[in-house]
Formats: sequence, C-alpha cells, structure tokens
Amino acid sequence: MSRLLLLLLWLVSYSIGTLGTHTEIKRVAEEKVTLPCHHQLGLPEKDTLDIEWLLTDNEGNQKVVITYSSRHVYSNLTEEQKGRVAFASNFLAGDASLQIEPLKPSDEGRYSCKVKNSGRYVWSHVILKVLVRPSKPKCELEGELTEGSDVTLQCESASGTKPIMYYWQRIREKEGEDEHLPPKSRIDYNNPGRVLLHNLTMASSGLYQCTAGNEAGKESCVVRVTVQYVQSIGMVAGAVTGMVAGALLIFLLVWLLIRRKDKERYEEEERPNEIREDAEAPKARLVKPSSSSSGSRSSRSGSSSTRSTANSASRSQRTLSTEAAPQPGLATHAYSLVGPEGRGSEPKKVHHATLTKAEPHPA
Repeated sequence: MSRLLLLLLWLVSYSIGTLGTHTEIKRVAEEKVTLPCHHQLGLPEKDTLDIEWLLTDNEGNQKVVITYSSRHVYSNLTEEQKGRVAFASNFLAGDASLQIEPLKPSDEGRYSCKVKNSGRYVWSHVILKVLVRPSKPKCELEGELTEGSDVTLQCESASGTKPIMYYWQRIREKEGEDEHLPPKSRIDYNNPGRVLLHNLTMASSGLYQCTAGNEAGKESCVVRVTVQYVQSIGMVAGAVTGMVAGALLIFLLVWLLIRRKDKERYEEEERPNEIREDAEAPKARLVKPSSSSSGSRSSRSGSSSTRSTANSASRSQRTLSTEAAPQPGLATHAYSLVGPEGRGSEPKKVHHATLTKAEPHPA
C-alpha cells in the first residue's frame, strides 16, 4: 500500500514537471508577496536536490535570483534586492516558495522556479505585477469667479499604475447642500480630470473634491469655488481707488506744508542780510595829511571852527524847540527852511546857515 502511494506521488510530480504551473499575482507596492513553488523531489534524496529561481523583466532580460545546490544557498541579488528577497520556508521539505518584502516597482516581471532531483524537473511560473497607488493629485482652478462666467476644474496625479480614474464631487458643508456637481457641469471625457462649470451662479460656490484611483488605491484633493457679484467687484475696485487717491492727496498736502515751512525759515535767515535802499550810507572821515607845520595848524583851526559851528547848530535847535512851545501872551514865531532842498522832500539834516528867524507879528 505504501509503495502504491509513493508511485502515485511520483506520477503527480512527473506530470507537474512536464506541464508546469502558471500563476498571476498582483500586489501593491510596499506590501509583502510570496511566489509559490512546491515539490516532492527532495524527499527521497536531499543531496542531489537543486532549486533555482529566475526573473525575466518586462524588457526580456533574464537573470538568476537565488539558487540552492550542494546543500548551499547562493544569491545573485542586486543592491536593491538585498534584504528583501529570500526563500519563504523550508525548501528541503517541499516548499521552495520565494518571498519579497517590501515590494518595489522594479520587482515586476515573470518568475520561474525550477526544481531538479535525480533527473526529474518541476517548473513553476509566476507573473508578478506590482501596483502603485496614485500620487496625491493637484487641484487647480482656471477662469474668473464671477457670476455668469465659466470655470474649469483640473485634477491630475503625477504617478501611479495606469489606468487612473478621476471623479469630481461637491463636499457638503451645510445641511441641504447637494453633493453632486451643478446641473450645467460638463466632464471632458478625453481628459477625465477636467470639469467645466458653465454659467456660474451664487449657488455654485462651495468646496469641490477630486479623487484619483486605480487598482492599488486612491488619493484626493480639494479646491474652493467662491462666486462673486460683478457689482461687488466694482465696489471693491472703487473703494481701493478712493483709498489710493486719498493717500496721494494727504501726501501732497504734507509735502506742501513742508515746502512752506522751509521757505519761511529761509526768508527769516536771509532778512538780516538785506540792504535797505532808502538807508543813508555811512559818512567816511577823510584826513588829509599835512606837508608842513602851517598846514597842520590850518587843519586844526578848521576842525575847531567845524566843532564850533556844530555846537552853534545844536544850540539853535534847542532854542527852536523851546520857542516852538506856545506861551501865554506871546506870539508864535515861525521858522522856515531856506535852501536848495526846500522845494523837494524834507531835509535829512538841519544846518545853521540855512536857519533864519522870521519877523514877529503881533498877536
């Protein structure tokens, strides 16, 4: 009975080695995967057991990943594969499965497991596909957010396994808001990430979300749409213009005041330096040098006569001021100036030679 069971196991293993198995596995990047490879060839004789895993990448290049031969394990791993690729279990007991953790996009390809013992072979083929989640998309808005205009919402993921599907919806922020897009919205089927919001109204304002997804997962982004009245925009522009004009006017007034103060200060500083046109020029004293003693005596006699004349003039002026005051019982004496300057403007200096006394008249 035991011999019959062993014979049946041998026939099964022979048929598997002849036909082989093909398996397709899909896994998401950064996860763990186990590529199956089972056999019964190592049970009778373990010394002649050989196991080999081969990888054929998407470009058709083939390389040895890991082998077991002559009771030793040999690996031909790259720097990127080291520490991530190894036998999953006890390959001597019949499980030569290969484990990869964590998965990388470069691990994708066609893996072949070949088990040989005593002239018998077992083949296993596994097609591994590594799925990459979409990167976080970027939401953009194109157009003017004014009532009656059109706006385009754009959403796109930079990386991820194709195909990537995009879905736009409106996020409900208040009770009663609809999660669907406005009725006049159109989706660009050539570029599903683009949505046109036609003829905006105040009801179109809100928060919109774009979701990018594939077999590996999904990511999303949001953008806010705020529709404004055209009239309100004009009011804001007018207010801004008025503020700018007011600021310029204030600046101009301040500048004029500063200029005026500077001018007044300049005039005050320059006023003491001005020369009056009607002011009498100072008289210079000329001294004539004497050539002999007689000349010196004549100059001294001339100066003394000049001083006596000036003293007489000052006494005459005091007499005039005394006689000019009215006294009871006496007639007023009139004085007049006679000289070449009598007909012109008032003389600047009174000389004794031109002063005459008028005849008194009875009162």
